[in-house]
Amino acid sequence: MKILSAFKNILSVLFFCSVFIDGFAQDVVITVNANENKIAISPYIYGKNNTFDKPAQFYKDAGLRFVRMCGGNNATKYNWRKKITSHPDWYNNVYKSNDWDENSLKIAADHPNMQVMWAFQLLGRVASSTEHNFNDWEFNQSQWWKGVHQNLAGGGEPNTGNPDGDALIEGDVNLYTQEWPTDSTLGILDHWFGENGIGLDKNQFMYWDMDNEPDIWNGTHDDVMSDGQLPAAEFMGRYFEVAKKARALFPEIKICGPVVTNEWQWFRWGDEDLRIGSKYYCWLEYFIKRVADEEKATGVRLLDVVDLHSYLSAPDNSVALQNHRVYYDKNYAYPGASGLKTINGGWNNSLNKEYIFQRIEDWLVKHFGEGNDKKIGLSEWSPSNSNPNVAAVVYASHLGTFANNGIDFFTPWTWETGMWETLHLFSRYSKEYSVSSASSNENIVSAYSTTNEAADSMTVIIVNRDQNSSRNVTINLNEFPVGNGNYTTLQLASLPANETFESHTSNALKENLITINSNSFTLTVPSLSTTAVLLKAGSTGINDLDYLANQIKIYPNPATDQLKIKLNSNIAELTFVTVFDQAGREILKSEIQYDGFSPISLNILPLTEGFYLISVKNSHCTNTKSLIVNRNK
Repeated sequence: MKILSAFKNILSVLFFCSVFIDGFAQDVVITVNANENKIAISPYIYGKNNTFDKPAQFYKDAGLRFVRMCGGNNATKYNWRKKITSHPDWYNNVYKSNDWDENSLKIAADHPNMQVMWAFQLLGRVASSTEHNFNDWEFNQSQWWKGVHQNLAGGGEPNTGNPDGDALIEGDVNLYTQEWPTDSTLGILDHWFGENGIGLDKNQFMYWDMDNEPDIWNGTHDDVMSDGQLPAAEFMGRYFEVAKKARALFPEIKICGPVVTNEWQWFRWGDEDLRIGSKYYCWLEYFIKRVADEEKATGVRLLDVVDLHSYLSAPDNSVALQNHRVYYDKNYAYPGASGLKTINGGWNNSLNKEYIFQRIEDWLVKHFGEGNDKKIGLSEWSPSNSNPNVAAVVYASHLGTFANNGIDFFTPWTWETGMWETLHLFSRYSKEYSVSSASSNENIVSAYSTTNEAADSMTVIIVNRDQNSSRNVTINLNEFPVGNGNYTTLQLASLPANETFESHTSNALKENLITINSNSFTLTVPSLSTTAVLLKAGSTGINDLDYLANQIKIYPNPATDQLKIKLNSNIAELTFVTVFDQAGREILKSEIQYDGFSPISLNILPLTEGFYLISVKNSHCTNTKSLIVNRNK
């Protein structure tokens, strides 16, 4: 009987394991609808912080569209006149390592189609001299130790006995910083874009952060804020003064704030009990309401993008792989929720569903009204994991989520191996509009689907977050008729520890084929993988990527002075554009360096009114279109 009982127990365990494994690795069904939830994708979600240590072609090939270059904490005390800043994470020493003029001119020359973000200084003091630095080389050969936060520039004395504490003698902030009023912080606009400036095009430098993480200045810049954190209302006063004058000087500017530090600071400004009248507000809603009230009172637009930082905790891979749900998913209980518990004042330990971006959208509607055009951006972020396959999938989940919801920009601060590959896949192969994709197991396998403006091309990107198992995925396509046949897939999986992305043609993407029948297909996606399926409406199947590169679009047509030429090629290379008249005579010829994603601009002022043929050729594209020049349109 004991043997029989043991045998039954074994059968019971085996049955349980079988059910568990089958349930865990169940097949997934995804329904795509090309006419539902169609939303334009901002190209600026394909961004990064503090880059350009590689050749220019690398970033063009990767599809990088947006960079935030201010340096985070080092932006707050940046003196653009002297090109120096005080480093709060290293004794407040003053360095000349980051020249905003030089960096901007180089980016403008190498990447004229890339949008660049800098920051204004609102602290009130900036670096003034390199003559009073703490001699860290003499102290410990410039090695990191727990006391690097101590305020030693300006004649301070280190506290080696208590590295976590304050310096024995605080440095004199007046020796290495100077006052920096609003007119000084905004003077960079005239210096860059004015008549006698250095010649930068302001249209490439539209986005400006309102400083960096002001909610923790009492920690990062405690040498200036020695009396503790400034009140939220005082910060708002500084914000309004800079924003109003910036708008007057640069009407098209994109003002981004409040550049909050992390989850706790999304909801709290220090220890303040923020109230307007008798009503309590968490920090982000307080900020949004104060800006809305000031805009209504003055008629001046003071905010374009609500800008956050996000360094979410992830004690293990499973949490990191779900962190994308923190932004919009009202059902996701984030295990690292902390500041959220103070959202209503006090502490409510039962609160754990963040959906912070959805909250912000709701607050924007509440205080600015329906139809407001304020956006949301994330200017610092970390994937919370350094494993290349986990980091790649976490990043892919964020890119897909942000594309689906119209996020304005996304610039990760921490950049792990696997992220270049993911950026390249999304930036180069996604189309311009996000459309609906619904998964039967959304938390494990998601699809992010995009179509082009003509709605004749679609990319479906499938992300498998399962750490152990491959998944069989069936995709049903609605409102996007695809002919039966074979179509190309591009997949990232099993990435090694070393960086694999080198260029558009040398990377870890694995090309394969799937077969579509009756607008449906099934494929197996490996664990921790990202797979793009490239589709063409009305096609009868392909065996390679030629269809991507065999088309051009020209607009406007008829045209007057400038013509835009959009190629379906993703390869950056020299491109020849030739215009012929009706008799076949060559009228205009240009050699243009195509960057792989931006439309080519062609000056057609030399052409008289009439009908022409325009030929576009490079090693991956050959096509001819008709063109009408009409100056009376």
